[in-house]
Amino acid sequence: MAKKRDLSSHTAIITGAAGGIGLEFAKTLAAMGAATILLDISEERLLKAKEEIAVGRIFTMKADLTSPSIVEDLENYCCENQLDPDILINNAGIFSFKPITATETRKLETFVDLHVRAVTLLSQWFVGRRKPQGSGWLLNMSSMSCWMPMPGLAMYSSTKAYIRVFSRALHYEMKDYGVGVTVACPGGIATDLFGLPEKWKRFAVAIGVLQTPETFARKAVGKMLKKKKQYINGWLNRFSIFFIGILPTRVRMMVKHRLLDKGITR
Repeated sequence: MAKKRDLSSHTAIITGAAGGIGLEFAKTLAAMGAATILLDISEERLLKAKEEIAVGRIFTMKADLTSPSIVEDLENYCCENQLDPDILINNAGIFSFKPITATETRKLETFVDLHVRAVTLLSQWFVGRRKPQGSGWLLNMSSMSCWMPMPGLAMYSSTKAYIRVFSRALHYEMKDYGVGVTVACPGGIATDLFGLPEKWKRFAVAIGVLQTPETFARKAVGKMLKKKKQYINGWLNRFSIFFIGILPTRVRMMVKHRLLDKGITR
């Protein structure tokens, strides 16, 4: 089990670490002894996250991952604090359920900047640092939606698909150098990302439709430390990939007509 491993000599970076799954990643790694570097765009939420973790060496860095200087800023932060991270979890992400024509241009740019550009550049920076040392673990967060070209999810599912394909290829590129690259494709996690009311989240967890962020984070960290190439939580999610792929057009159009056309957007 991942929770039994001693990571006291290791340092982890977690993006989007001030809440949700990112905070659970930080808690899991801190409980295993790792020093943690929490990145988030909100300084206030970072301070609250640090208080909530309250275990081990915790560093916080307010950062806009869409900034052109994010890699340079992170490198400088590590140097200034004499930190040599050997774990990176690219967790930060955004969600929207809207037609492309109803999505603001800036929102489209943020999807690309955050899910594609930032993940790519931070991954390149990290494996470039770890390759000469012959060790390290990288976990990139994709989503079950990477197999779901559904109306309303065009930007979310396509950019998450990029993360999956990019990470799978990078896994093989780094395999000879001892650097593990894992991609997680979660489905059904009880977070605030999709705007589900608390009572429905609790009910979905109780009947097994959703998994808690704590459980997912613990299992994903375990897969990462074993340098698995991919992790999909739950047999139902793995089983459903095939059926999602063969959904007929009429079902996809039903989603459009009953949800998007009625203005249920986020």
